Amino acid sequence: MENYKNNEGGLECFRAELSEKDFQAFSKYIYSRYGIKMPPIKRIMLQGRLLKRIRELKMRSYSEYKDFFFSKEGQQNELLHFLNVVTTNKTDFFREPVHFAFLNETVLPQFYKNNPGKTFEVWSAGCSSGEEPYTISIVLNEFERLNSGFTFKLLGTDISTKMLKTAARGVYNLKKAEAVSMDLKKRYFLKSKDKENQTIKVSPFLQRNITYDYLNLMDNHYGMSKEFDTIFCRNVLIYFDRETQEKVINRLCMNLKKGGYFFIGHSESLSAMDVPLKHIKPTIFEKL
Repeated sequence: MENYKNNEGGLECFRAELSEKDFQAFSKYIYSRYGIKMPPIKRIMLQGRLLKRIRELKMRSYSEYKDFFFSKEGQQNELLHFLNVVTTNKTDFFREPVHFAFLNETVLPQFYKNNPGKTFEVWSAGCSSGEEPYTISIVLNEFERLNSGFTFKLLGTDISTKMLKTAARGVYNLKKAEAVSMDLKKRYFLKSKDKENQTIKVSPFLQRNITYDYLNLMDNHYGMSKEFDTIFCRNVLIYFDRETQEKVINRLCMNLKKGGYFFIGHSESLSAMDVPLKHIKPTIFEKL
């Protein structure tokens, strides 16, 4: 299949099909470096996502892009662009709300009672574009508002530098915040005055205790000395195979305090895994 289009340089012929051979080369690389599964059914998806980037580089085929990507220059300069293209990022404010209710009604009162004067530490692993850490921050700020002396810090990490920049900027389409009550919107968001571009911006107050950083969950060591009171790792494990999931969870748990809580997505399961976690409620666990 070929697409033809006119541009300033004349007629350009683009071979708009990702071959099975080239797909397998990308698939094996993504899995070996990042643990992300890319089964054959994802070939058309990858083809579509790479198309824009290939055109930006003025290349004429997926094969040309593959050769460039695996070259020394490509590995030095193209890797972050590639990751931003292939990683899936879909999230909203207060997604899977039962987790935030449990955080507010069980985790925080328990911590506040048993750890006077200590700072509550949370890690959002695979934070994507920031909706999850900002939702956590809303819950923590609301708890702080009603409980004198409570303090917190929040870390958001992701493999996509593009998503991390979006998270740090904190600007979203208004529809993303449909699950946020009007009271919370007024307290923690700024609304755009542009009626044709309905966006909201997270207030600096909500951002004050959040740090964002790059992290590949496939790394053997995460380079953190601290232990967290709670870790959210939701809708990330689904991209890994079972063996990789178990390894990632065990590495995450090395930075989770004994008795700390671990949240996963509702489409994920830790059944029959050898991990130091005790099941509390569906998708909610406590470190042994």
